[in-house]
Amino acid sequence: MPITIADVATRAGVSKTTVSRVLNGKGEVHVRTADRVRAVISDLGYVPSARAVGLARGRTRVVGMLVPALTWPWMGEVLQGAADVVEATGYGMLLFTCTHGDESMRRFASQVSAKSFDGLLVVEPEGTLDYITELHRRGLPVILIDDRGHQPGFPSVRTTNEEGARAAATHLLALGRRRPLVITGLRRFGCTRERLAGFAGAYADAGVPIEPDRVVEGDFTFECGRAAVRRLLADGVPFDAVFAHNDLSAAGALQALRDAGRRVPQDVAVVGFDDLPLAGHTHPPLSSVRQPLREMGTAAARLLIGHLTGTPLPDTPTVIPTGFTARDSTGAGDPTNADDPTAPDSTVAREPTGARVT
Repeated sequence: MPITIADVATRAGVSKTTVSRVLNGKGEVHVRTADRVRAVISDLGYVPSARAVGLARGRTRVVGMLVPALTWPWMGEVLQGAADVVEATGYGMLLFTCTHGDESMRRFASQVSAKSFDGLLVVEPEGTLDYITELHRRGLPVILIDDRGHQPGFPSVRTTNEEGARAAATHLLALGRRRPLVITGLRRFGCTRERLAGFAGAYADAGVPIEPDRVVEGDFTFECGRAAVRRLLADGVPFDAVFAHNDLSAAGALQALRDAGRRVPQDVAVVGFDDLPLAGHTHPPLSSVRQPLREMGTAAARLLIGHLTGTPLPDTPTVIPTGFTARDSTGAGDPTNADDPTAPDSTVAREPTGARVT
């Protein structure tokens, strides 16, 4: 049978409260009594529960992290960035997903009530922002990762969706691509609206506004990218480029173009968004706007741990800029494939082989 705090108290001839005070260093205990309790702890080999000691001290040294699901293509990068910081600072992490909807949230809420963690990192499950905001208002430190345009009333870490999309448009315009097909994400997401605004704004500034029939709403899946390209080809809508709002739907677009006998990038240049490892392994390798996913997880965890150790939280969002990686899907590997190989494009990293640029 495991040794309990009651066993220690009985052997030492003191109350459980006295043993707890010795363990936690709280309250006044006579020196000889404390020495006797410590000797009994050593003799019995008693190991106190880390969670119980943490709660007694008013902290657990555990961070919670709430995410929609682990199946999102970029979630692993964000998690790894956060985990690296949490582990390096000696904290533990409790991971919660919302794959079972309300049931998942009820379980999460029970852990909040039990004060199982000291602070919370969140990639917002849809429809939970009001609840998370209330937790923060009640005193739970919360950092939101990827605010999706919601701009919450508590600290967040985000990236430059609009500027990243504008960089994609600038790259395509420099290659002479004047009729792009845009495959968006779900319109209700702020990141979708920001990416569309940045991309369309750059084309409008260049005097070639994007026609409404070349903007197709998708859902960030491979199939939506493939279906959008197939539909426009079938309808006879001309396009010489594709800008997809994530790499997965861009990969679907590549597949549809290949199935239709269209050459990439000679006939159609393709750009994605996220710059996941997938982008370097499509055929051809995919040019993509790079989201600083791991850096966002790292920054959020540093903010939270810093706050838990005494550093005030910032009043404004932490913004980590996007980048751009040019690969073969826009002619980066073979400049003769591009419409205008001499066009200036000094703002992008060129990666002909598909290996990751950092």
